[in-house]
Amino acid sequence: MAKGLLVTYALWAVGGPAGLHHLYLGRDSHALLWMLTLGGGGVGWLWEFWKLPSFVAQANRTQGQRQSSGGRTPPPSLIRFVAQMIVGIYFGLVALISLSFMANFYIVGLPLAVGLGVLLVAAVGNQTSDFKNTLGAAFLTSPIFYGRPIAILPISLAASITAQKHRRYKASVGSESLSVRLYRLGLAYLAFTGPLAYSVFCNTAATLSYVAETLGSFLSWFSFFPLVGRLTESVLLLPYRIWRLLVGDPGFSSSYFQEWEKLYEFVSSFQDEKRQLAYQVLNLSEGATDEEIHGRYRELVKIWHPDHNRHRTEEAQRHFLEIQAAYEVLSQPRKLRGS
Repeated sequence: MAKGLLVTYALWAVGGPAGLHHLYLGRDSHALLWMLTLGGGGVGWLWEFWKLPSFVAQANRTQGQRQSSGGRTPPPSLIRFVAQMIVGIYFGLVALISLSFMANFYIVGLPLAVGLGVLLVAAVGNQTSDFKNTLGAAFLTSPIFYGRPIAILPISLAASITAQKHRRYKASVGSESLSVRLYRLGLAYLAFTGPLAYSVFCNTAATLSYVAETLGSFLSWFSFFPLVGRLTESVLLLPYRIWRLLVGDPGFSSSYFQEWEKLYEFVSSFQDEKRQLAYQVLNLSEGATDEEIHGRYRELVKIWHPDHNRHRTEEAQRHFLEIQAAYEVLSQPRKLRGS
């Protein structure tokens, strides 16, 4: 049955951030992506206003036309590559918040979450990518940055490059009933939101700590790239500035920025507590120089290395991990520690 452009625009206007128009057009991967990201943070949903006619035309192609494109490789797309990177990072951050308590999380859970995010974007529209190669690149990259939240970046980059390299058109398949499609989308949605909801409602205190630690690590990435940090700040403030230009509501500034300030203070206080604890673990006073931190780290590592304490392996391993974590916190750039 042919899809109508007016119906598509109506669904886009009513439930666009939830992907209703993509569900109507049979673009289930795109619908799931919009469900999990609320229309790409609203930006992707607005940008689609000019793309809907091409989406409708693609949905109305005949079976024979779709089969004729199966032997060719889709052209490379910078937008798709960037979207794969962003969604991969987003999936990784959500996994850090909701699943980082699991054993072997950085070996299994994190690369799996990032790889699935990249594959979801790769499957948008009439394209897809190789499942095994993309996940393989994510799993091979993960051990290099084991135990570090910054691992999300290289994992997403490696998976996105691999997905672009193995991009292809989707093979033609028979139509499925709406109930089957909704069932599959529902399972995928629950698989993404279920662990996060469980963590929030059943382990609230730990979840707040995970959120603060994850946000703190995310903000620390920008200490290496000040220009990227300023650009990100401008992008995050863009919706507020547009709202002010259109509405000019002074109450918006006071109420919403107070909430943002509370979140920022919470993350900052959490990071400060981590630094204070790190100084205690290394037995250093606050404000120690980088040379003092590095020297004390090397000294304590030699003392508490498990290979040198076989008569008390468990105690040595616990101290060794604490020393490693403390050094990682204090070895961040001076600009970040002083902010």
